[in-house]
Amino acid sequence: MATAGQWLEGARVRTLPAAVSPVLAGSGIAAFEDDFGVLAALLCLVVALALQVGVNYANDYSDGIRGTDADRVGPMRLVGSGVATPTSVRTAAFASFGVAAVAGLGLVVLSQLWWLLVVGVAAIAAAWFYTGGRRPYGYLGLGELFVFVFFGLVAVGGTALVQVGHTTAATWAAAVAIGALACAILVANNLRDLHGDAAVGKRTLATRLGDRGTRLFFVGLVLVSVVAVIVLASLTTWWALLGLLGVILLAGPVRLVLSGATGRALIGVLKLVGLGELAMAAGLALGLAIGG
Repeated sequence: MATAGQWLEGARVRTLPAAVSPVLAGSGIAAFEDDFGVLAALLCLVVALALQVGVNYANDYSDGIRGTDADRVGPMRLVGSGVATPTSVRTAAFASFGVAAVAGLGLVVLSQLWWLLVVGVAAIAAAWFYTGGRRPYGYLGLGELFVFVFFGLVAVGGTALVQVGHTTAATWAAAVAIGALACAILVANNLRDLHGDAAVGKRTLATRLGDRGTRLFFVGLVLVSVVAVIVLASLTTWWALLGLLGVILLAGPVRLVLSGATGRALIGVLKLVGLGELAMAAGLALGLAIGG
């Protein structure tokens, strides 16, 4: 029988890379500009972690009450498995969003960039309506776009912005690199669940692109991240090429996806891409700090 421990393990795999990587990359940009701020970076990390945890709970709740988790290949879900009640999972999601909101407000006060309040509200709304509401955008094939925007452009750009006070072309190159890999994780997840999602009417991008198109899209995202790191290095310091150390962890997932891996074989792909994203972000942060 599935246990809460299994859910926590699955959540850890999804949460840590997606939350930590943008903060590392954005803080690397700040270090290069000699404007790294410990408090701002920590608040950004709290926001990112809380949003990711909230997304996990929100997706668990919304998919669970719709019944789209009834035939699931990946890690267990709390509502779908009956381990927790829908009300308790929804409450946990809102509590996580509340933590993100408080930390975000701290960032706004610290940076005096009050317009970021609008960005924060948009981020929380995007987290909930991915699978929540009457017309969740995750069921319309728009999940990857929102992941790229909020866990790539907004997360990396925002982390750099609240520390440096402005953004540069290098900031957006770093954001593209991290955002592309965040998207790749979701693409691999949706490739794994492709047939199950199609059966329950969940129209993810994978169900629209089909098996072959989704695999090529995954590889394309990995290539985009590599090119973005090279562009970033050309704009800042060649030490930033340390970010390409993450490619070592990405070679296996690319090979598996291109070889036609399906089902549970793709769970390992999710883990390795997450670790690859984290390694790339760490390499970027270290290289930018050295070069700066």
